[in-house]
Amino acid sequence: QVHLVESGGGLVQAGGSLRLSCAASGRTFSNYAMGWFRQAPGREREFVSAISRSGGVTYYADSVKGRFTISRDNAKNTVYLQMNSLETEDTAVYYCAASRLSGSRLNSEYEYWGQGTQVTVSS
Repeated sequence: QVHLVESGGGLVQAGGSLRLSCAASGRTFSNYAMGWFRQAPGREREFVSAISRSGGVTYYADSVKGRFTISRDNAKNTVYLQMNSLETEDTAVYYCAASRLSGSRLNSEYEYWGQGTQVTVSS
């Protein structure tokens, strides 16, 4: 089992920035590709970003490309999501997840999920 805990969410004004963190414990962190998803009330869970095991390859949804940056520090068993130029449309609960498949955009291909952290962007 892999246990994932997100942190760093909160309330921010449009145009501002937040950095989310996801700390992992359990099985070897570097064995997994990691992803970020988000879900707003009444909407389906949406892919945001993913990163390969070593951190050498990254993927982004079109809606966040150029504004968000995913990274990981395998020595700290942590993955990050730097969120800049935030918009009200970014308001959602953000989840990190672990997968054996690199770059997957499908939630069914992620084995482990955190409990989520709320991001609220005000106008």
